[in-house]
Amino acid sequence: MEQKEAIIEAVLFTMGESVPLEKLADVLELGPDETKSIITQMMQRYEHESRGIQIMELDGSYQMCTKKQMYEYLIRIASQPKKQVLTDVLLETLSIIAYKQPVTKMEIEKIRGVSSGHAVSKLVEYNLVCEIGRLDAPGRPLLFGTTEEFLRSFGVSSIDELPQPEPEQVEEFRHEAEAEMEIRMKV
Repeated sequence: MEQKEAIIEAVLFTMGESVPLEKLADVLELGPDETKSIITQMMQRYEHESRGIQIMELDGSYQMCTKKQMYEYLIRIASQPKKQVLTDVLLETLSIIAYKQPVTKMEIEKIRGVSSGHAVSKLVEYNLVCEIGRLDAPGRPLLFGTTEEFLRSFGVSSIDELPQPEPEQVEEFRHEAEAEMEIRMKV
């Protein structure tokens, strides 16, 4: 067991990016369920022991990374990394993409009611969003979806873990949007 854990650590540390469960299972010459069980045990142990690293699950893949609590110590030794600031516009656009993906720019603009090209470009630049294909429609518009960096940044393993709004909240948002549309039509 220790040898298998050492192999997982070496692979995840060396790769630096997320590694799909299937590839880890192939390397270990084990089945996916047994491999996932070993990784889960490692994740729990890393969480409970005083360690500076953790293993994160990102949509069926695994990555070794530094625990958030260690950030202040890292900036003492390295220059502070550039922190992207997500404005309200970027957060609104990102939430539309996260919940509606795959989604086109036109669909985002229809929901927001304003041009969203700049916001989408910024989210792509921040590696929170990426092009995931093209819609099979006239003009073949680009489809956008979230990235592993999005999952990492928001601390979720998959988009299925995103919070779901309450039905009453959705209805309230719908009324607010309708009222805003009425105001815009009068202007």
